[in-house]
Amino acid sequence: MPLILDSSPSPSSPPPSILEFSPATIRRREHQEADVVIVGAGILGTSLAVTLARQNRSVILLEKSLKEPDRIVGELLQPGGVQALKKLGLRDCLEGLDAIRVKGYEVIYYGKEVEIPYPLNAGGDDDDREGGGFDGEKPYSNAKGSGVKRPEGRSFHHGRFIQQLRAAAMKEENISLIESTVTGTVKDGWTRQVLGVETETKEGRKDVYFGQLTVLADGYASRFRKEFITHAPVSKSKFYGLELIDADLPRPMHGHVVLGEGAPVLLYQIGTRETRALVDVPEGTPSASTANGGVKGHLRHVVLPSLPKCVQSSFERALDDGKIRSMPNSWLPPSTQQVPGMILLGDAMNMRHPLTGGGMTVAFNDVVMLRDLLSPEKVPDLGDTARVKKQMRRFHWRRKYLTSVINILAQALYSLFAANDPQLKALQLGCFRYFQQGGQCVDGPVGLLAGIIRRPFVLFYHFFAVAWLAIWLVVRQAPVYRLPWTLLSTVGIFWKACVVIFPFIFSELRS
Repeated sequence: MPLILDSSPSPSSPPPSILEFSPATIRRREHQEADVVIVGAGILGTSLAVTLARQNRSVILLEKSLKEPDRIVGELLQPGGVQALKKLGLRDCLEGLDAIRVKGYEVIYYGKEVEIPYPLNAGGDDDDREGGGFDGEKPYSNAKGSGVKRPEGRSFHHGRFIQQLRAAAMKEENISLIESTVTGTVKDGWTRQVLGVETETKEGRKDVYFGQLTVLADGYASRFRKEFITHAPVSKSKFYGLELIDADLPRPMHGHVVLGEGAPVLLYQIGTRETRALVDVPEGTPSASTANGGVKGHLRHVVLPSLPKCVQSSFERALDDGKIRSMPNSWLPPSTQQVPGMILLGDAMNMRHPLTGGGMTVAFNDVVMLRDLLSPEKVPDLGDTARVKKQMRRFHWRRKYLTSVINILAQALYSLFAANDPQLKALQLGCFRYFQQGGQCVDGPVGLLAGIIRRPFVLFYHFFAVAWLAIWLVVRQAPVYRLPWTLLSTVGIFWKACVVIFPFIFSELRS
């Protein structure tokens, strides 16, 4: 039998055998049917299950393993994600995790540092722009003493957060959480409508679960993606992760981006004592070749010396410990949903480079949007495939106000931060100098990154402001006698900026 977890009765309740279950519960338990079948009890799948259950939908939530996940990404939730979590009534899932408040970023460029705090008065209500009222913490206010509060993110161990979300799902009487591996979809032979899924337990028992709507949210390594969408993920680098113990970060409660000769390195706390180090290693990196000691040799001889002195000892200890894990950094533009009876969501449908930590923010905001678009008032019957498809078309275009910004920003920033040619290096310097200007040169970009500012034109404006600043720096530093060559190089810098951002803009418009 598959492991089935429903909301449990209180100790004083009568034995389950004599409980009067609701018709929906009986339907899930006895006939394995529900309004919605969700594949994947991760960030999106679990939060969507809770949201639909609270709209009185009957939900079967399937997950191949209910053990605590152990991943090196999905550990930093931007302020826009915290706000979305609150809207879903799931913000208490951030409690009891030893979660760390995140106030912004620290960018370190060849040893020079600049703080990029989340912007003041940036969206949300007073409770969203806070530090107080959460685990007994005091609010973080502007250094000038104005008392105005900045929005904050949270960083944590990914697995602990997932288990909190699953615990919330198990409390909902409209959800059955089942541990079983989904092996395929069940389709109508004539209409090709998806009717449900086939599963197999660890013991080898095969089952079939039916739903009016099937949601496939089985993550970045989705086994169903090829079956339903034409796009394939593109991965040109990997993140190699270490867990540092008692690291002395230059600016605690901030995410750190370390820039130098190689690809970027991310540092951020995930617990009181634990800090995550993520090192981007592009394909074909010579210093990571087998002849040079592989990835471990690259981390020791190239990355370690480039880190702030205060972090090097803890990084070296983690390296000596030998526990290095990796994850591909993938790009997958979003797709419209055309298959009747099924929708593909989360990383199975849309991914961006995790450099900016936007994945969970996108997922939770997608759930907020689906809560409205698929509400019982707008879609009384989820078996009405025509109406569901109409709402999903709206979902696809409405979500772009946020997701296109985060998707494009992640890819464009990575291109600059992993600069590997003179034009990109010039843009990288221009980006750092732009941040040093402060004011709107910081508030705008970090507001986009935080999922707070949801206007694609703002991204376009700041990106090309960086490009023009990079061009000005090149012209100003060049001697007069090299002016013809300098002007030619500025054309190359502007062209490179266009080559970086426009393909991602077009992919958002085309998808």
